[in-house]
Amino acid sequence: MAKLPDFEALAIFAKVVELRSFAGAASELAMSKATVSKAVTRLEERLGARLFNRTSRRLALTDAGHKLADRATRLLADGEAAENEALAQSVAPRGLVRLAVPMTFGIKAVAPLLPEFFETYPEVSVDLHLSDATVDLIGEGFDMAVRIARLPDSSLIARRLFTMPRFTVAAPSYLKKHGRPTHPMHLAEHKCFSYAYLSTPNVWHYTNSAGEQASVRPGGQLRVNNGEAVMPSLLAGLGIAELPEFIVGDAISSGALEVILKDWKQAEGAVHLVTPPGGPRPARVEALGDFLAAKLPGTCKRRPRKGGKAG
Repeated sequence: MAKLPDFEALAIFAKVVELRSFAGAASELAMSKATVSKAVTRLEERLGARLFNRTSRRLALTDAGHKLADRATRLLADGEAAENEALAQSVAPRGLVRLAVPMTFGIKAVAPLLPEFFETYPEVSVDLHLSDATVDLIGEGFDMAVRIARLPDSSLIARRLFTMPRFTVAAPSYLKKHGRPTHPMHLAEHKCFSYAYLSTPNVWHYTNSAGEQASVRPGGQLRVNNGEAVMPSLLAGLGIAELPEFIVGDAISSGALEVILKDWKQAEGAVHLVTPPGGPRPARVEALGDFLAAKLPGTCKRRPRKGGKAG
């Protein structure tokens, strides 16, 4: 296997060429003169050619040194430019942020905030990935994700923004035709729409004020991997669904849907910003994270709700 080039020795050689002095290069690089001399000697031994003719008063490049000097100088300049660019990105928000967000939440809550973000940070761009599936942040190269759930323990860094209630709902027309369930176990007698990405798929969990717990496996004609896809069938009075507030909040407020099983609570999740472990994070990622943390709670604030009859 071929060895990597000795980049450090090449950079030191380029600095000696630039300053025409071992002592000057040592001073600018904050190294000892002996370290600079050893790096050049190491490079000469590796290449099998002398690079400088040295006397007590004069330092001159050999033919081999002349041939190497231009490339070494470009290498040093490219390295300094790359480092300066990376440093600038870590200090000033600049560059691309890859952000994964659940589809409906991304469309309703995150996308409307982006124009203001772009005005505030004109040098930051966002690759917005919309999917209800849980992405592998590290494996798929994402900088950040919004997750709406009770998060399991993991090595990811989570920033909790606000709670996100869930409601069991049905259209008034469905309740008029099929009756109103008053206990979770009554749902077994009803048509229920299910969502594929619950932490426990196809199971709805409930708890009442007395501490009684109930788990229901809903059965119906529709199973989806995006909650918004349930809404047409739900509003048409064809079944019951258990969905987060950001999907059903407006329909509850307008009376198009009614909350049922009000004496029972579903496990309440929360909206989190999640980032891979390690740090520090680039300024562009910090900027977007801080912006979303400041703006999303106001965008998703709870609305006044009409719940219909007590359930």
